[in-house]
Amino acid sequence: MDAEGLQPVARPLPRRWLMLAVFSVVSLSNGFQWIQFAIISDSVAAYYNVSEQAVAWTSLVYMVVYIPCILPASWFLDKKGLRWTVVLAALGNCGAAWLKVVAVRPDLWPVLFLGQAVAAVTQGFVLSVPPRLAAVWFGANEVSTATAIGVLGNQIGNAVGFAVPSLLVRSPSADGSNIVGIGFDMRALGYGLAIVSSVTLVVSLLVFQAAPPHPPSRSQAAAESLNERKSVRDFMLSLKSLVTSPGFPQLTVAYGISTGVCFAASTVLNRLILGVFPTSEDDAGFIGLTMTFAGLVSAIMSGVLLDATGKFKELTIGLYCLSVVALAAFTAALFSGTIWIVYITGGLAGFALAGYVPVGFEFAAELTYPASEGTSSGILSAAAQLLGVVFTVACGRLLDEPRGWTWACAGMGGVLAVGAVFACTIPNNLRRQAAQRAET
Repeated sequence: MDAEGLQPVARPLPRRWLMLAVFSVVSLSNGFQWIQFAIISDSVAAYYNVSEQAVAWTSLVYMVVYIPCILPASWFLDKKGLRWTVVLAALGNCGAAWLKVVAVRPDLWPVLFLGQAVAAVTQGFVLSVPPRLAAVWFGANEVSTATAIGVLGNQIGNAVGFAVPSLLVRSPSADGSNIVGIGFDMRALGYGLAIVSSVTLVVSLLVFQAAPPHPPSRSQAAAESLNERKSVRDFMLSLKSLVTSPGFPQLTVAYGISTGVCFAASTVLNRLILGVFPTSEDDAGFIGLTMTFAGLVSAIMSGVLLDATGKFKELTIGLYCLSVVALAAFTAALFSGTIWIVYITGGLAGFALAGYVPVGFEFAAELTYPASEGTSSGILSAAAQLLGVVFTVACGRLLDEPRGWTWACAGMGGVLAVGAVFACTIPNNLRRQAAQRAET
């Protein structure tokens, strides 16, 4: 202990990057499963003889299940720590993947959906980890970059989930004669995911560690000292303090709207693109891939900028304004009827929307310090999932109408404008940075 009664502080260990890499692969596996069926909704609907709206629920279930799971998952992260949270996430990914291998038969749609539900529950043990892992393993000048990289794993999983099913699983023929071929493709997809998830589970058990021997920063040492309480009652008191922190409610709404729109746009993307370009099944997947990779670039850039400048509010407002402009440009591109313009504007929208995820997590950690980063990020994610369900269902209804894609895009642009207003009202109260400066 030092003079203030805190744990001793040590330089960040090199193996922090290994911990981050292992978690990122676990997160990638879960992110892949979120969108793997929604992006090929026409093929899955034909194989199982269900509606495309039913297939959309393989993505929506991620959002619905996350909401009741977030508090138990956050408590588990606080109680058991990073190691067992990550191992449990790897186990959930593995179980979900093998269930979906078993489900590749036209009469086993309920089993496939059960596999998606298991993956959805697992998501609760994934999304809250990046800011906690960054704070526990990385120094004060690295936490935002580390959080961005942790988020990156899930977004890479989304990107692969857009691309691989679109490439691997054939589209249904008009007469339904290639149903057997679709089943063969889905079985290959399932086995590939199951093998990767199984290997990841073994690596997580053998390699992943809960924490370094000593905290890597003074602010983390102070936070650990204050958060040693582990009872459910103390967790609920901490949660109450967190949600009433000045600026956190506004951030929760702003983050929920931005990320909820991103979830909705990804889920209905196949239907939206086919509504304008009826023969462009493959393009829907690759536009989603373009959006996601643009978001990856933005996430890393945002993390580096936050570590270098500490401009949390300014970056929040900048990304929000860009997202409103980008969605307007994307809508105009659909009106143009030129697919390559849709690729460009879709990438711009992905850059603004997906790039905001690490910014929101780190801004929440600043506003609510010394509360647990896992709990604050979990609440943000719950808001995003809830609004994602609302936006996805609303867009699905609109897409059932002639030229419904116009109203769907207009609606998403409108709610983003509302979110931008909330973003402007967040106070620039950087409590974690203030604590770090006071101790150096």
